[in-house]
Amino acid sequence: MAKRAKKRTTRKTVARRTRQAPKMLSDLFLATLKDIYFAENKIIKTLPKMAKAAQSKDLAAAFNKHLRETQGQVRRLDQIFKMLGKPARGKPCEAINGIADEGAEIMKEFKGAPALDAGLLAAAQSVEHYEISRYGTLRTWAEELGMQDAARLLQETLDEEAATDRTLTELATSVINLEAEDEYRAAA
Repeated sequence: MAKRAKKRTTRKTVARRTRQAPKMLSDLFLATLKDIYFAENKIIKTLPKMAKAAQSKDLAAAFNKHLRETQGQVRRLDQIFKMLGKPARGKPCEAINGIADEGAEIMKEFKGAPALDAGLLAAAQSVEHYEISRYGTLRTWAEELGMQDAARLLQETLDEEAATDRTLTELATSVINLEAEDEYRAAA
């Protein structure tokens, strides 16, 4: 019976195995694009739940409007993947999973409570702020990489996200937070 030769691992062998081409800005752009692609698809699954849970018709309408916008944003991301010659695939995004979990917790914990809509709105704004950050970064990187068509598409989405954030802020300060406070006072 022949003895199996035990392969010796030397520092040189380890260095050769771990040596890779240096990661470039284009690699980071693609990784972040996959991240936001996952996030947008997660948001598409989450917004109908939030709209259904909302007590305010105005808030439910805002969520439904943003759902339609988000579907268009995914189509823009599909276009960018196509420009890159890459398949449109997401990679799990722990940030958006965490924000979605917080929203689900609010829906469960505050169901039927005066503060439910204020909590849903706050969760939605957390999503918007995340998206604004991601799209602003991606747009800048696309410009720096000379990808003007991608930068234009990303700017369109960034503009929509900023408008949604403004709409949610207006809704919070003019209706939702006031209603929650009025219901609280009436109950006290």
